[in-house]
Amino acid sequence: MNDILTTAQSWLTDFFDPAVKKEIQHLIDTDPEELKDRFYKNMEFGTGGMRGVMGVGTNRINKYTLGKSTQGLSNYLKKSYPDTPLKVVIAYDCRHNSDTLARIVAEVFSANNIHVYLFSELRTTPELSFAVRYLKCHAGIVLTASHNPPEYNGYKVYWTDGGQIVPPQDGQIIAEINGLSFEEIRFEAKEEFIQLIDKEVDEAFFEASVKNGNFNAPGKADFSIVFTSLHGTSITAIPEVLKRAGYTKVSIIEEQAKPDGDFPTVVSPNPEEPEALTLAMKKAEEIGADMVVGTDPDSDRLGIAVRNLEGKMELLNGNQTMVLMTKFLLDQRKKSGFKGHEFIASTIVSTPMMQSLADAYGVECKTSLTGFKWIAKMIVDHPKQYFVGGGEESFGFMVGDFVRDKDAVTSTLLACEIGAQAKAAGSSFYEELIKCYEAYGFYKEKLISLTKKGISGAEEITQMMKDYKANPVKSLDGSPVITVDDYNTATSTNLVSGEITPIALPTSNVLIYTTSDGTRMAARPSGTEPKIKFYFSVNAAMDKVSDYKTVNQALEDKLTRILKQLNLD
Repeated sequence: MNDILTTAQSWLTDFFDPAVKKEIQHLIDTDPEELKDRFYKNMEFGTGGMRGVMGVGTNRINKYTLGKSTQGLSNYLKKSYPDTPLKVVIAYDCRHNSDTLARIVAEVFSANNIHVYLFSELRTTPELSFAVRYLKCHAGIVLTASHNPPEYNGYKVYWTDGGQIVPPQDGQIIAEINGLSFEEIRFEAKEEFIQLIDKEVDEAFFEASVKNGNFNAPGKADFSIVFTSLHGTSITAIPEVLKRAGYTKVSIIEEQAKPDGDFPTVVSPNPEEPEALTLAMKKAEEIGADMVVGTDPDSDRLGIAVRNLEGKMELLNGNQTMVLMTKFLLDQRKKSGFKGHEFIASTIVSTPMMQSLADAYGVECKTSLTGFKWIAKMIVDHPKQYFVGGGEESFGFMVGDFVRDKDAVTSTLLACEIGAQAKAAGSSFYEELIKCYEAYGFYKEKLISLTKKGISGAEEITQMMKDYKANPVKSLDGSPVITVDDYNTATSTNLVSGEITPIALPTSNVLIYTTSDGTRMAARPSGTEPKIKFYFSVNAAMDKVSDYKTVNQALEDKLTRILKQLNLD
């Protein structure tokens, strides 16, 4: 506690604003537990950059923690590009203080003689990623906390290629940041280095989204879409992109169209949660719409609901939409002829069905750690290969490589293209997915996410992972575990032969068990939220489409038994 008190007292110097000093002194005098939570560690870069609760302290998002990160990044840019006029681009989302914090970040860059392109109003994360390369910038920043609760904000760093920073850069940047004192932050803005941007970049982004996501599907005039931005940034892009691609029957949920960091109409602005799409689903039933699309606050994730076999709207999961979107893109590529260097991409906790799909088309499926920064890195690392598309189970997808992060804008258009074409052919988005199960195997996934807040929560998550390593799962639903992949040690152990082989990926705190019948379980602490996540995948052959309900129920029952076995039900 003495170290925490010393750290807190270091914020009582004249460098810090009077209001900040007053708040810290109050915490020192009256609330040691809250003081501890705010100062027991520094904000860290996770899978999605730096994300946390806003407030005073080293473990909070505020002017000083973001200022220090920006100063460190400025220093790193100068070392990486010596004697070069540096340029960065900054965007921000709908969250409280995002505009103010974005301005502070811009001022710190400018104080370091770095030219800043600052979006004049909120914009989507995919547009920021696009803008890095469009404006030939050396780096990009977006102020966002994705779908976290209203008290959160965050800071994602993009590099010259438009993708998020990856090792060893992230470690080098963090070392640069950690080597600074707060007093070394340059807050004195040089306005001549700050340039506001908007319509020119918007226009280029819209044009690129339509070019990459529009396949001239028939039936657009007859395809009805309900869209909700869930109070976030996608309202600035998706309606316009759909309009330009020829969709005229787009109903926008007006109650959720206004950007609002309180997200007043939802429990969580996360399209993974069915509750978030309640208003949109209701509207879809009222007007007989074919599809519902909802996006998270910074518009990198999208949730899609379509009509199931009974004609009712059903929210699909990220694995389902990823498979069908990828298959559609592969079909389009196949029409022009495969060149033999194509690849699709997924992550270690996403559906194994992506590999089955790749095998069927004769293309490579590259698998990465969780987080789209790794998929973006694949494109950089394999410049002679052609990236078709890919995604991850957590409702993210990337269409081609013009954006180097998950992109709900272009993916929304792609989903509509699939739905419109299917409907015009007498089928549906849902039926096309079932045909995939018939062709490539029926894979069914489930995610269990446990929230563990605060210091004690972090300790509990750490202990849970230790317990799984010390007492590994032996079987799942009666099927023996044959492979244990420990990404923390980058080793894969075959329990049958005893052979241990290296995993050719960076280390990560993930454990994956695979059984003899192909059932898979992954355990992974979240890199951006106080959660531990368990990912399950089961599969079975499905001989014909008419067997869908029977096989689906059998797999659902299997998942239920597994969750009960592990006390996760």
